[in-house]
Amino acid sequence: MRNNGATLNAQLSRVISEMGHTEKIVVTDAGLPIPAGVERVDLALRAGTPGFLDVLDTVLAELAVEGAIASEEIAQASPDLLAALEDRLISRGVMLQLIPHEEFKKRTVGSRAAVRSGEFTSYANVILIAGVAY
Repeated sequence: MRNNGATLNAQLSRVISEMGHTEKIVVTDAGLPIPAGVERVDLALRAGTPGFLDVLDTVLAELAVEGAIASEEIAQASPDLLAALEDRLISRGVMLQLIPHEEFKKRTVGSRAAVRSGEFTSYANVILIAGVAY
């Protein structure tokens, strides 16, 4: 369920508009495998563009989120990114669950879509669970 109209990308806007309560959308780095059957919204232009946090901020501006999941390996490999991710989620009252990366990849199956950034930072991926805007 959309909060407002911040994205200019028609495909991403449509996907967010079609999200229902408890459906999942994945914001990914450039390398996360996207399972068959999960719609790919590929925003990557080149290494680092757009960045993971830019894409995440755009999705969070439009989507009511009630939960989030990331790989626990992010704490060791990319602690600054983890802090930025947690700040964005906590400010919205969303707790971040950390799980092993192999389990994370399994949980992307059945997601409504995966939004691919150009991010090259390790473990820059998050599953967002749609909430309701009321």
